Amino acid sequence: MISVHDLRPLDLFRGLTGEQLDELVGAATEVGIRPGDQLFSEGEAADSWWVLLDGALDLVRRVGREEVIVARMDAPGRWAGGFRAWDGGGTYLATGRCVLAGRMLRVPAARLRQLADDWFPFARHLITGLYHTARSIESTARQRDSLITLGTLAAGLAHEINNPASAAVRDVTLLQQAFAMLLESRSYLGPAEITPTRAAALERLRQEIAGLAAPVDPLDRADRQQALTEWLRRHGVTSGWALASALAGSGVDLSWCERVFDLLDGAPLEPALERVVTTLTIDSLLVELAESTHRIVDLVSAVRSYTQLDRASRQRVDLVEGLESTLSMLRHRLGDGIEVERELERALPLIDAYPGELNQVWTNLIDNAVDAMDGSGRLRISARVDDEAVVVEIADTGPGMAPEVAAHAFETFFTTKEVGKGTGLGLDIARRIVEERHGGSISIERRAAADQGRDETILRVRLPVERAD
Repeated sequence: MISVHDLRPLDLFRGLTGEQLDELVGAATEVGIRPGDQLFSEGEAADSWWVLLDGALDLVRRVGREEVIVARMDAPGRWAGGFRAWDGGGTYLATGRCVLAGRMLRVPAARLRQLADDWFPFARHLITGLYHTARSIESTARQRDSLITLGTLAAGLAHEINNPASAAVRDVTLLQQAFAMLLESRSYLGPAEITPTRAAALERLRQEIAGLAAPVDPLDRADRQQALTEWLRRHGVTSGWALASALAGSGVDLSWCERVFDLLDGAPLEPALERVVTTLTIDSLLVELAESTHRIVDLVSAVRSYTQLDRASRQRVDLVEGLESTLSMLRHRLGDGIEVERELERALPLIDAYPGELNQVWTNLIDNAVDAMDGSGRLRISARVDDEAVVVEIADTGPGMAPEVAAHAFETFFTTKEVGKGTGLGLDIARRIVEERHGGSISIERRAAADQGRDETILRVRLPVERAD
């Protein structure tokens, strides 16, 4: 049975009188725990207050399809739950699962509230108000910050996909027109006017064009187009100017046209050349269509890599891949005035991490750097090995933070941005992910750049290669 002597050494109960400890013991139940025991579950009503006496407990949350350990209770006096003592709708924030045999103190939330009312009535009111206020503020701030980030990424992704998608739609429309023209030209080149042998020879001449070098000099191309237009006019081609433009752009000269004319031997020249030009157009459109669709595939791959939706939450992570996918997602934010400089060691070791969460860190840091430069400057992204860790730096040539701002930049609810320019709470989120979830560190430094005399603001993230649980 639990006794006052079990509770007195714990810092949690320092200041309680012997009588108060007796009341607490009378209200409590001792619960023995063994590895694998589940004491409470995420989302259930937090109607009990649990205090660790000895042993260890993992706090586990479900993220997507996986369970993630968010904290460990392994020091006597650490506690969880009991939120319904202050909030009628309070629920457990994680699942408590035993990993080391020991004992827990369990107090019903309703009884805990009564004890608090009797012992510390004023403090109980403060705790209740603080609980509601802090939860409301943090929930609103995080929701707004998440919506802003999501909206920014969605707008950027829509912009990036719109260009290749529009090009693909345009190319498909032009391909339909080109195929219609190809079928029309074939109707003028029936067996009665051109033999299969001549048709095969014409196809070989068309294939030769692929190896021709198109004129680079605009004046040279204009001269060649003029010469071809005149030649076609003399040979009775009514659409000579349009055909000459396409042929000149492909590198065709008068000698090639003479060979086609001799090959046809009196057969219609214009439909034959229209057929050649149409097939050249189709080839060009197919190349453009392939480039457009490949760009869309690359963007989808970048999104998949960024979100990590198809991967385990914790895994061996390639930091360079994460940084590159984040840059792809934020490409629309960079603009023409921002120069991106990469200093990424390609032989970086894989680290033990949560890649989706690290991508949130890179998003916050890069987005803040772009905001600081206001459309003009240099964004430097580096990653290197340092002892048993990997160091990532996001540096910008913006005006930098004032010392008093930098000193509080990672604090909860402290904003680094002016009114009307977002919540500015991303650095606190980044600090939690880096320090609490990955056992790393994050810092801010202002120093002169190695070249061009421009000062840099550097956000430096240090992550251990092997992370201890």
